[in-house]
Amino acid sequence: MPLVTTTEMFKKAYDGGYAIGAFNVNNMEIVQGITEAAKELNAPLILQVSKGARAYANPIYLRKLVEAALEDTGLPICLHLDHGDTFETCKDCIDSGFTSVMIDGSHHSFEENIAVTKKVVEYAHDHGVVVEAELGRLAGVEDDIKVSAEDSSYTRPEEVEEFVSKTGVDSLAIAIGTSHGAFKFKGEPKLRFDILDEITKKLPGFPIVLHGASSVIPEFVEMINKYGGDMPGAQGVPEEMLRQAARSAVCKINIDSDLRLAMTGTVRKYFAENPSHFDPRQYLKPARSAIKDMVKHKIDVVLGCAGKA
Repeated sequence: MPLVTTTEMFKKAYDGGYAIGAFNVNNMEIVQGITEAAKELNAPLILQVSKGARAYANPIYLRKLVEAALEDTGLPICLHLDHGDTFETCKDCIDSGFTSVMIDGSHHSFEENIAVTKKVVEYAHDHGVVVEAELGRLAGVEDDIKVSAEDSSYTRPEEVEEFVSKTGVDSLAIAIGTSHGAFKFKGEPKLRFDILDEITKKLPGFPIVLHGASSVIPEFVEMINKYGGDMPGAQGVPEEMLRQAARSAVCKINIDSDLRLAMTGTVRKYFAENPSHFDPRQYLKPARSAIKDMVKHKIDVVLGCAGKA
């Protein structure tokens, strides 16, 4: 099966009251853990690549890993650019075989965001590729993205109709209280479902995306801290909130930090228990298994997309 776009995925997800997991990939073990989980549960997948991942792993290697996953699983998989910040970055990914790109113009003014998004949409659609854009700004840190709480902003529902109609974008990432990184809330977690509901009314049937939606699973935070890490106060989005979002117009939920935590916690634990080992296969194998188990849980309990491939 070739790579697919998100068009059919999102239509089924919207109608079915579930979301597709968009998992960030950086190396072979992460790709394998994610795709093995999805294969066992027969779930559709979005594998996404950030600017940082492209710089780290070389886009050719990442693309070939995803092609191997396609051959191994036979699942519908979309290869997506996460947080493309320029037209040129999006164009490069479109030209190299990505089936979906995100143009993140949220750091621009509303008018400039429309202009750059429209330019990407026109090029992408001419090449059979779909486009995600962003309105509002999420706080937090992810790769090169660093937005302070002061500079973040919720999505304004009164802007979404104009933005979508003028750009022709295929899906929209919104800001309702999630944030990038492992430190999403200082106090009680809260998402602005009232904003999501208002946007849904203004854009009926239109796919919405949640970024910064890792749960920052306590088990792995505790594991990291127990075995030499230092992550006090790490906190993510409660799973019940994400499930509530998935039942609504949210068709894509981004998950990155949880993958990093699962791998890092497991590797730290392995080294503490096996200080004489030095073969990467010894510690990456359990790390891959931890990612697989975590992703299976996300697919089944949080996203609700098991059996939907």
